[in-house]
Amino acid sequence: MAEDGKTPDISKLSFEQALERLETIVNDLERGDVPLEESIAIYEQGEALKKHCAKLLQTAEDKVEKIRVGADGSAKGTEPLDG
Repeated sequence: MAEDGKTPDISKLSFEQALERLETIVNDLERGDVPLEESIAIYEQGEALKKHCAKLLQTAEDKVEKIRVGADGSAKGTEPLDG
């Protein structure tokens, strides 16, 4: 949670920050000592964090490229990993 008690803007979190917050939410829910209303709210936040992490991972995956090597063994450029 943000220091002012409000939920941070998920879209501004790095992958690591979002994953850390998601792990905290999972741990809180697994303990089972969170009131029902709060459980629902943090579950919803967890879903948003999961989507944000998936989006960031997809963006990173899209950037992954492999180096094309020419017949002489020198680098000739890049292409998409799944290209």
